Amino acid sequence: MSLNNDCFYCVKDSRLTDIMLKVCDLEVSTLYLFKEQTYSGRCLVAYNGHVDEICDLSDEERDAFMKDVAVAAKAMHKAFKPVKVNYGAYGDTMHHLHYHLVPKYEGGPDFGGVFRMNPQAVYLTDEEYNALIAQVKENL
Repeated sequence: MSLNNDCFYCVKDSRLTDIMLKVCDLEVSTLYLFKEQTYSGRCLVAYNGHVDEICDLSDEERDAFMKDVAVAAKAMHKAFKPVKVNYGAYGDTMHHLHYHLVPKYEGGPDFGGVFRMNPQAVYLTDEEYNALIAQVKENL
């Protein structure tokens, strides 16, 4: 598996840990909880190898990654009961395959529209983050 020393998903340094908390390892990826919680329960699934695009994966690798995304989303649905989970696969400036999983709630921020990448509005206590992580883990 190739890694890139300039990529924070590969290096897992403070550029990553300042904005996300590790939930757990999945089959071929890592599940994180965003520290910024405007969208309660927002997570991210990052592929463990350094690839830029989903089309860079073999069929088997792609299927395993998408299974991880689905497993994480299912756990989020069970844990947080959102109306919908929005999926974002961007990477214009961060060239490492990852999916944003953003729970949306009726009457909540940006319901019926596009989620904002980093609204910088809601931060929690360590206990609150740990409770969210525990909820996801209980439902994996």
